[in-house]
Amino acid sequence: MSVREEKILSLTNVDLSKKSPKELKTLFNEILKDGIHGFCSSPYEEGQQPGDTLTEDQIRRRLKIIKPHTKWIRSFSCTEGNEFIPKIARELGIKTFVGAWLGSDPEINKKEIAGLIKLVNQGYVDIAAVGNEVMYRQDLSEQELLSFINEVKEGITKDVPVGYVDAYYEFEDRPAITEACDIILANCYPFWEGCHQDYSLLYMKDMYRRALRAGKGKKVIITETGWPSQGSNLAGAVPSEENAMKYFINTQLWSKEDDIDIFYFSSFDESWKVGSEGDVGSYWGIWDKDEQLKFQN
Repeated sequence: MSVREEKILSLTNVDLSKKSPKELKTLFNEILKDGIHGFCSSPYEEGQQPGDTLTEDQIRRRLKIIKPHTKWIRSFSCTEGNEFIPKIARELGIKTFVGAWLGSDPEINKKEIAGLIKLVNQGYVDIAAVGNEVMYRQDLSEQELLSFINEVKEGITKDVPVGYVDAYYEFEDRPAITEACDIILANCYPFWEGCHQDYSLLYMKDMYRRALRAGKGKKVIITETGWPSQGSNLAGAVPSEENAMKYFINTQLWSKEDDIDIFYFSSFDESWKVGSEGDVGSYWGIWDKDEQLKFQN
C-alpha cells in the first residue's frame, strides 16, 4: 500500500460534520487525485439528450478528463455513438462496463442487444449489462428480460460476466432474474429514498448487504450511487455542495476500506436529466456541464 493510500484510509473514521467547506474540498480532491474504482459516463453535452448522436471527439475529450481519476467507465447504451465509449476507453487504458439500453420499443431493443454482443465479441467489454432499471420502469416483463439476458449469453464468444442493472431491492423481489445474472449489478441511492446525509452511508451499506444476500454468494457491484450538489430537497435528503462532497468522500473511503466496487454517478452534469428527475437532475456530476471540476480548493 502506498503512503497516499495509507493516508486516505486513515481518514475512514474522520467526522466530516466537523469539517469546514475548505477542509471538505481538500479531502475531496485528495481522494479524487488518488483515483476511484469507476465513474458512470455522462457523454451528453449541453443541448444534447438521449436520441442525439454522440461524436467520437466529445467522448474522447470527456474520457481524457476522467482518465487520471478512475480505473473503469460505465456506459449505458450501444447505439447512437455510445458504442464509441468502450472503444475509446480501451485506447486510454480504462476498463469497461457496457450496457444495452432496453425499453418498450422492440426495434431499439433489437439494435441494443446486437450492439452489445458485437462489442463483447470485438473484445471491448469487461462486464456486460443487459438493461438498466427496466423492471423498475415496468418497460418489459420478467420473461422478456430473461430472454434478452439469455440471447446475450448465447451470442457472446468472450468470457465476460453478464448481468442486469436495477435497484438493489429488485434482486430480492425477482429471484429468477437474480439467478440468471452472473454478477449482481445494484443501483443504491439513499438520496432517492429521502435519507438524511448523516445516515446515508449506513443506509447504502444496508442496501449493499441486501443485494449480497439476494445474490447468494454472487459478486455485487454498486453500479450507481451519488448525491446532487443543487436542487430541491427530497424528504430528509438535501442537495448541496457540502453534502455532495461528504457523500463522495464517505463512499470512496468505504470502497477502499472494504474493497467494494462502486461506479459513481456521475462524471459530468447533464441538463437533459431535469425532464425525468426535476431540478436535481442537472447536478449529479463531479464536473459541471462545462467540464470544470466543481469542488476545487
